[in-house]
Amino acid sequence: MSTLTPEVTWAQRSSDSDETRNYLYVFINVPDVPSSSADTKINPTSVSFKGTNIKGAKYSVTLDLYDEIDPENSKTSHSPRGVELVLRKKKLGLEYWPRLLKESKKAHFIKTDFDKWVDEDEQDEAADDDYAANFGGFGEDGGLGGIDFSKLGGGGLPGAAGGEEEEEEEEDDEDLPELEGDEKPGKKIEEVA
Repeated sequence: MSTLTPEVTWAQRSSDSDETRNYLYVFINVPDVPSSSADTKINPTSVSFKGTNIKGAKYSVTLDLYDEIDPENSKTSHSPRGVELVLRKKKLGLEYWPRLLKESKKAHFIKTDFDKWVDEDEQDEAADDDYAANFGGFGEDGGLGGIDFSKLGGGGLPGAAGGEEEEEEEEDDEDLPELEGDEKPGKKIEEVA
């Protein structure tokens, strides 16, 4: 069986004064790879992953990073969906890395993670309790980071409260002409030539 290159998504933050706000988010999409058969290595200039999923598919990827990171202050979390990494950039600075990899050639398997991405000029406005603080996107209580689901949608489904709208729809159906083949017993439809 051949070795597959997994999809890698990434985003970043930068700071010239706070090293805890100077990091990369990297997700290696390797579903169903148990942590017992996964090998993730974080070095100052590269990250590598090798593993085999429960169906026997082998994954391998090495990322030669654009600049140096601090392996001791980086985090790894293995889940059934893949490997999540928060990599601390070694150099402080407001400027974003122009790309994840050292080589400027486009890598087909690397994508921007737009769910975590914040534009460089808007990163100070991003909440401090974002992904890095609540590693994996969950709050300290294991919940969904204090999301108020009641504020996410409109008023619900039509007719769900009292069923009045359903009755009105049935009444409106009586005024519609019958479709061909939907003849009601006792009614004869005349053909027009």
